[in-house]
Amino acid sequence: MDTYERLQEILDTHPSGAPKSAVFDEILKILFTPEEVALAVHMSFAFRPVAELAQKAGLSEKAASLLLESMADKAIIQSRTKDGTTAYALLPTIPGLFEFPFMKGGGKPIHKRLGKLWEDYHHEALGGEFAGTDTPLMRVVPVQETIEDRADVLPYERARSLVDGASYLAVTECACRVSVDACDKPREVCLIFGPTAEFLVDRGYARSIDKQEAYGVLKTAADAGLVHTSNNSADRGNLICNCCPCCCTVLRGRTQLNIAHAFAPSAFTAAVDADLCTGCGVCKDERCPMGAIEMEGDVARVTDDRCIGCGVCVGACPTEAISLRERETRPEIAPTARDMGMTILTKKGKLARFLEIMKG
Repeated sequence: MDTYERLQEILDTHPSGAPKSAVFDEILKILFTPEEVALAVHMSFAFRPVAELAQKAGLSEKAASLLLESMADKAIIQSRTKDGTTAYALLPTIPGLFEFPFMKGGGKPIHKRLGKLWEDYHHEALGGEFAGTDTPLMRVVPVQETIEDRADVLPYERARSLVDGASYLAVTECACRVSVDACDKPREVCLIFGPTAEFLVDRGYARSIDKQEAYGVLKTAADAGLVHTSNNSADRGNLICNCCPCCCTVLRGRTQLNIAHAFAPSAFTAAVDADLCTGCGVCKDERCPMGAIEMEGDVARVTDDRCIGCGVCVGACPTEAISLRERETRPEIAPTARDMGMTILTKKGKLARFLEIMKG
């Protein structure tokens, strides 16, 4: 087994997965030099200092530091500095290895090649693996304005609450739209929170913003008909992706791969007031990303089990005939990101191997 295969096996222990594939092997060979991958196979998803990684790889600290900084500058691993000590960790496939290298906007031949390879890998293996259990990694968050006055909305169901709870905020290019390039929706709308945001800003892949600008990003996304999605846990938001059904990995789990549990819907579903509906068709033709709305005569009808509760149809209705109502059964959500990951790994039969990798 060569070092690229070893790295693939390590990455595959993450809840996001990294199934074995000739396509993914080519991706890794583009992203990592032979010297870099020889060091990367001694890493895990836990942050480790240079000295420890150098010892594991049989390198001098200077040589290891140069390789680690090279990989971090390419955003194919992550770095974090605390109390003057910089530590490094592997990135999962999603979000991480796929998205981060595209966050400067792409446009070079290497980005086009990577975009094609990731697209092939999405259809061949990664899309199914990412949605490989009935515990989704991502969930839909309703457009803020559609639920603002509701008392039954929990904090993690409010996009602004996710922003307010972040220790650090950044915005960057939507890697999916940069990579796939299938629509003209806004691109600088990917919100990243916390230490990962700091890393991406430090390495030039994102831009630091304040809460007011983040609120503006949410409005821009909602006005464009993009769907807010975030990590499927109740403890804190790590990101808010603003997704289109033609490019974005999360939504395409349903729109292209037809995987019912590719992501979790919100706790709401769209409802139409037949007395107010004029049958203009805007909700059906221009807004619904899931094809959940049909016209029956002059009235729009929503198919509940296809509606994801994003709310992008609500604001576009000229007669305010559409609103969000609570589902009869709220989707289950993990209390913490750690609980979510452990549940997914248990269902995939990978928990023991993941814990072994994390122990180093």
